[in-house]
Amino acid sequence: MNPEDKYERIRLRNQLCFPLYACAKEVVRRYREPLEGLGLTYTQYIVMMAFWEYGGMTEKELGEKVHLDSGTLAPLLKRLEKQGYVRRFRPKENERLLFVTLTEAGEALKDEALSVPDSMQGCIALSVEELLALKRLLDKALSGMERTDT
Repeated sequence: MNPEDKYERIRLRNQLCFPLYACAKEVVRRYREPLEGLGLTYTQYIVMMAFWEYGGMTEKELGEKVHLDSGTLAPLLKRLEKQGYVRRFRPKENERLLFVTLTEAGEALKDEALSVPDSMQGCIALSVEELLALKRLLDKALSGMERTDT
């Protein structure tokens, strides 16, 4: 056995995690400009899309939908509340829960956000078929990770 072969598994060029990481980082970087006009970071945009799609929910439910922990969500939600996009409150019947809803301004931002996907079109140099296949594979991989993450 060639002594160099034992290191083949830890070569950067052989890693799946690295191109996933680098691609995700680059896509997030490219979102900066279109989101600047909305006054949102990429993570705030993801959270707002969850609210636009599902409506109000608890912080825990939101975290599960967008794969963020409370330590990341709490300050993010405070900033969105300060911007006037969400309202946070604890229901009297269960004050341990933190419920979050969109404000009128947060709901109105949805129309402004319609320009973001158009701005991002072509960001990844793949055909529509390739993009759909990539999305399916990533969804499948993420789903498999969720099932084994107990």
